[in-house]
Amino acid sequence: RFGPAPVQERLSCMARNNSIYVVANIGDKKPCDSSDPSCPRDGRYHYNTDVVFDAQGKLVARYHKYNLFLGESQFNYPKEPEAVTFETPFGKFGIFTCFDILFYEPAVVLVSKMQVDTVLFPTAWMNVLPFLTAIEFHSAWAMGMGVNVLAANTHNTSMEMTGSGIYAPTGARTYTYNMKTEDGHLLIAELDAHPRLSPASPPAVSWNSYALSVERFSQNGHEFTGIIFEDPFTFTELTKPGGNSTVCQKDLCCHLSYKMAEKRDDEVYVLGAFDGLHVFEGQYYLQV
Repeated sequence: RFGPAPVQERLSCMARNNSIYVVANIGDKKPCDSSDPSCPRDGRYHYNTDVVFDAQGKLVARYHKYNLFLGESQFNYPKEPEAVTFETPFGKFGIFTCFDILFYEPAVVLVSKMQVDTVLFPTAWMNVLPFLTAIEFHSAWAMGMGVNVLAANTHNTSMEMTGSGIYAPTGARTYTYNMKTEDGHLLIAELDAHPRLSPASPPAVSWNSYALSVERFSQNGHEFTGIIFEDPFTFTELTKPGGNSTVCQKDLCCHLSYKMAEKRDDEVYVLGAFDGLHVFEGQYYLQV
């Protein structure tokens, strides 16, 4: 048997010497043999992996990424999605990686079935307007799921990868977004260890019944379709300097109350909705 890899040894010592938990995203090799029909030719599986060391330097959790993004062909899919949690003196934690956040397993399972307080989220997130922007998306996920999210994004401006943050169910506690330099940034914030039990925790909302109760504003006759990121959106132009607007696609209706500082001739603002299967760079359903 081999000892720990030097990188794991170093991470473990960092955790123990500083009495902190340390989370890192690394590659993991798992040997297999011919008794496993799906064993790769080189006799080992390669996984996109998160490891967690506790304050004593002990390896307390390991997660193999389940939803691989395009271009991750160097990695294998684990046979089953892993719902990985670990207990700390400051709450119950769950962990998953990057593209996982767009899918039910394991992300939603960790919250709904395993009841974690906080999610650890290493990512290499490419910001794509209008809906895959790191800070807005990760903050919204924390709000919608009612948990803390610690999102550590790699920083590579040439690939639009930026935007890390510490998010609570009540909103972002701190974040950084920097497209100008390649400098890293340390984020520090205080969070409720058990956000659901916090007096500040917002009451659970049935968004379905809320949406159905919203009165639909009249259409303004300025509707048209347009493509964003290969998705056919239904748009309505905001023709006035202020007011209320509704746009619908299939079962999804979006309501907007707005006011402009001024209505300019050289700018056009629209409200758009998309409800369907997104098929560019992987497939997943979206309501935007």
